[in-house]
Amino acid sequence: MVYDSVLHRGRLCACEEILCYYSHVYGVSCDAIVSQQENLMSTATALDRVSPTSPSAGRVALKSFFNIMEKWQCSAADQRVLLGGIGTTTYHKYRKLPEVRLPNDTLERISYVMGIHKALRILFSNTPEMAHEWVRRPNRAAPFNGQSALDYMLAGQVVSLADTRRYLDGVRG
Repeated sequence: MVYDSVLHRGRLCACEEILCYYSHVYGVSCDAIVSQQENLMSTATALDRVSPTSPSAGRVALKSFFNIMEKWQCSAADQRVLLGGIGTTTYHKYRKLPEVRLPNDTLERISYVMGIHKALRILFSNTPEMAHEWVRRPNRAAPFNGQSALDYMLAGQVVSLADTRRYLDGVRG
């Protein structure tokens, strides 16, 4: 392939200009660049096909959730509520980190927990231990109204997790 002479409406396309530039600078043929680009595109396409509800995504989500729960020092009962009030058997199955398709509600809850954890890590970047303690401390701000964020989230509703995430995103700015 010769990209130096390919014109699109009287000029080289941006992609073709880049190919020509790298071909010239690095002394690599355009064919080699295109081949590498095609390999990258096929990998990206394969990754795009991985669904958030795939079993491997479920395992990763659960691993992240349980790591956060350990840092927040949450009991098994608290964890079950945060996961949507799941049963004890399901909880112990999840603790083994299987490759499992998680229900959308569970994925949404884990996503909120991860977002809350991320926001806290950013807010308390100089003192990570404070990020983990914050969820247990009483908070007079709305929506907590004197209770800890964890107690608020343990109401069991997804909206409680969403409110906590929204509050922290607002504080972060």
